[in-house]
Amino acid sequence: MVKIQIALNLLRIFLFFLGMTLIGHAQEEKTSPNDTTQSKQINIVYGANFTKNEEQFPGASIFSKDDKQVQFEHQGADLWCDIAIYYQKENRLRALGNVRLQQGDSIEMTSGKINYDGETRLAKAFEDVLLETDQQSGKMTLRTDTLYFDREKQESYYNSSGTIIDSTNTLTSEIGRYFMELDKYQFLDSVHIDNPQYILDSQQLDYYTTSKNAYMYGPSTITGDAYKIYCERGFYDTKVESGYGIKNTRIDYNNRIIEGDSVYFNKASEFASATNNITVTDTVNNGIIRAHYAEVFKAKDSVFATKRAVSISLVEQDSLYMHGDTLMITGKPENRVLRAFKNAKFYKTDLSGKCDSIHTSEKTGITQLIRNPVLWNGDNQMTGDSIHLISNLETEKLDSLKVLENAFIISLDSISMTGYNQAKGKDLFGKFVENELKYIDLVKNTEVIYYMYNDDEELIGIDKTICSKINIVMANNDVEDLSFFIEPDGDIFPETELPVESRKLKGFIWRGDERIVSKEDIFDDDDNNIVLPIIRGIENPIDIDAEEAERSGNSNDPVNKIPPTNDNASKPILRPKLKKVTSSPVQ
Repeated sequence: MVKIQIALNLLRIFLFFLGMTLIGHAQEEKTSPNDTTQSKQINIVYGANFTKNEEQFPGASIFSKDDKQVQFEHQGADLWCDIAIYYQKENRLRALGNVRLQQGDSIEMTSGKINYDGETRLAKAFEDVLLETDQQSGKMTLRTDTLYFDREKQESYYNSSGTIIDSTNTLTSEIGRYFMELDKYQFLDSVHIDNPQYILDSQQLDYYTTSKNAYMYGPSTITGDAYKIYCERGFYDTKVESGYGIKNTRIDYNNRIIEGDSVYFNKASEFASATNNITVTDTVNNGIIRAHYAEVFKAKDSVFATKRAVSISLVEQDSLYMHGDTLMITGKPENRVLRAFKNAKFYKTDLSGKCDSIHTSEKTGITQLIRNPVLWNGDNQMTGDSIHLISNLETEKLDSLKVLENAFIISLDSISMTGYNQAKGKDLFGKFVENELKYIDLVKNTEVIYYMYNDDEELIGIDKTICSKINIVMANNDVEDLSFFIEPDGDIFPETELPVESRKLKGFIWRGDERIVSKEDIFDDDDNNIVLPIIRGIENPIDIDAEEAERSGNSNDPVNKIPPTNDNASKPILRPKLKKVTSSPVQ
């Protein structure tokens, strides 16, 4: 019995050394003296216990651990396991039990099983796979059930759900690929980033572990403590919570919603900006700003907008459109102030106006038309040094009107279509009833010229009177009743007895050709033919690596707000191309 045991041990030793000899011969055959390339053959470092099982594993050498694990080496990578089934001829092995694959000092993978092919350098790991990297960007771990590790391309990938943890984020997805040389992950299907400061969900996402930058493709949502971002193509710096979207982008920020072709956001500076086809919605006061460039400052609770900028608000179920070369909204919701600067205009049904600038206060309900103002109520033109429209703070309906200093009201005589009905005074005070100007009082040094007709629309005469006060009652934006107070002095002149030059009061200026009769009239030709920058990355195929290179040369890009990288600083700055577009009417 002892002799038999000794014989079996000698046989195992013989077979082990035979295997080693065969490996040596195979290496000699594969590597000639003239071949300087590294051998593709998998090398046995420590075989421990050796056996064969031709019935179950034909052609394989089986190694199992003793007090040490089995160890193999292949082109800079070491593999340890409890049991190895090694197919020398095919140059592949199957590692089982407490498997560990290490490549240099930076990459280590552990799992329950690994299949490794020495020809293709492809490893397939199963059962509680953990990939750990210690790169320049810091430590990172990847957990999944099955992981493919392509050492030839230096890539690893999974398609059965994975979790990645680095110093900043925890990322999960159904499908993922890790490019080791680029320190880049590419995630597909149900991508989720969990950070103490925010949560990011995306259909597809590229993530660079060095910069902690994320590039989003398809529907993506980022939710922070005071903001929510949605886009279908965008960039996000996960370290500082800053980024931009360039397709169907929307940011819910404080009490505003910002939408546009290109939207930029920075949490630290509490700032957001948008370019092209912008809508900024005030969710508290139900107001809207539309423009082609806008900036939002959270700390100041303010909005700056330009390029065909228009404010739209609801007044008595009627939209009020207000335009200026520049719009500014400041203040908290209950004390919000809207300013329209330079070439300011506004329009609502039966009421429109223009001036140099407009100032509207939510707290007082007063809208001031400043410098050379003109107001049209129906066919009635009103002018003065300044004009105030006052809203009822409770009902938010138009309540009254003030025209201060040099008040003048004119309307074209609707029957003759040649003469003008006129009234003037120092000040004018009007009262609205159900959104219609109903009562008008002109006070101090008042004068009137009025064309009077009978029921058959035959001209009776032209009333020309001066007095201290005039009261006008309106109906359907036309004069229904006219009353004079305190020693009126005047007469009704037959048309033939009142010269044409006497039919206009001093200071008469008719501005009918400037009248705003639709919401489109608040814009001029310059507004309707703005040169807009082309937003990159939508019309052309997306190449993420090309975008990384391009971004380094765009540090001065004020439109798309693409942050520069520190490398390639010597590259020329790429300017956005411009195109001329005709804007569509305000909706």
